[in-house]
Amino acid sequence: MITISNLSHAFDPKYDVLSEVNYEIKNGRIVGLVGINGAGKSTLLRLLSGVYEISRGSVSYDGLSPANEECRQDIFFLSDDPYYTHSDTLDSIFKMYQVFYPNMDRALFDEILGFFKLNPKKPVRSFSKGMRRQGYVALSFAIAPKYLYLDEAFDGLDPKARAYLKDYIVKLVKEKGITVIISSHSLLELEGLCDEIVMLDGQKLTPLDKTLESSKRFKLQIVLPLKEGETYEMLFERAKVEVTNIKVSASVVTAVFNGDVEDVKTKLSVLNPMLVEEIDLSYEERFIDFALTKNAGGDSNGN
Repeated sequence: MITISNLSHAFDPKYDVLSEVNYEIKNGRIVGLVGINGAGKSTLLRLLSGVYEISRGSVSYDGLSPANEECRQDIFFLSDDPYYTHSDTLDSIFKMYQVFYPNMDRALFDEILGFFKLNPKKPVRSFSKGMRRQGYVALSFAIAPKYLYLDEAFDGLDPKARAYLKDYIVKLVKEKGITVIISSHSLLELEGLCDEIVMLDGQKLTPLDKTLESSKRFKLQIVLPLKEGETYEMLFERAKVEVTNIKVSASVVTAVFNGDVEDVKTKLSVLNPMLVEEIDLSYEERFIDFALTKNAGGDSNGN
C-alpha cells in the first residue's frame, strides 16, 4: 500500500504547491490523477517516486520510504518530457536503465518497439514527440516496476497508440500485480481504464466520485421546439436558469445547469417543454465545470 501522510512541498517559501496531502492507495490498482493546471500533479508524482526529496510529511510503500534503495528499485517515474542526450538511442537508454533495473524484459521491449515500428538504434533526437513517448513507455513497461508513475502518458499519441498502451497497462496490472498512477489533463483518457480517479486540489486528494457528488451541476435533455426568431439562450434567460454547454439537435437540446434539479425543472415549465429528462454528466463535463469554478476563484501556479 502507498501511504501519503501530511505531504507538503514548496518551490517558493511563500507558496506551497502541495500542503499536508493525505491519501492511501492499495497495491495492484490503476489510479488516474487529475487536477487543474498548477494543482501539483507532476510534483506529487516526483515526490512519490523519490525524484524530489521529501522535506515535510512522508510517503511509504508497505512501510518503506522511497529513499530506501531497495524500495527505489520497485519504482519508476516517466515524466512528460524525459531527458536524453544528443547521441542517445532507445538501445543505449535500455542498457543504461538495465544497470538500475537488472530484470528488464528485452523481449517485451522489442515487441512494443516492433508494434510502433521504432528503430532502437536510431537517435532519439530524430523522433517526433509521439515517437519518443512510445519509446519511453516501452522502456517503462519493460522495467515492469512494482509502482509505475506515468505523467501525461498519452500526450502526443494517436488513437491507435493510446488504445494499445491502455491494453498493455491493464495486462501488466493483471499479470504482474503492479500499481500504476497516471496523471492526465483528459478525463476521457482515464474513464474505463482506471480503478479509481482522484482529484488533486493542492491541499487534498479526493476520489473524483466524491468531488462530483458535491457538485450542483447536472445535465438535462429537453424537447422544446423553437419559434421563429427564438434561440435557446433566449428561452433559458426567460426561465431565469443558469446554464452552460448548450447542444442542439433538431428540437432536442441538452445543456448543463447549475442549482437544484427540481427548482430548475419548475422554472423551465414556463416554457412548456414537451419533455425534460435528467441524464448523466460525464466525468469530463463535470471536471471542466470544476476547473472553470476553480479558475474563476483565482487559482495559482504549480505543476
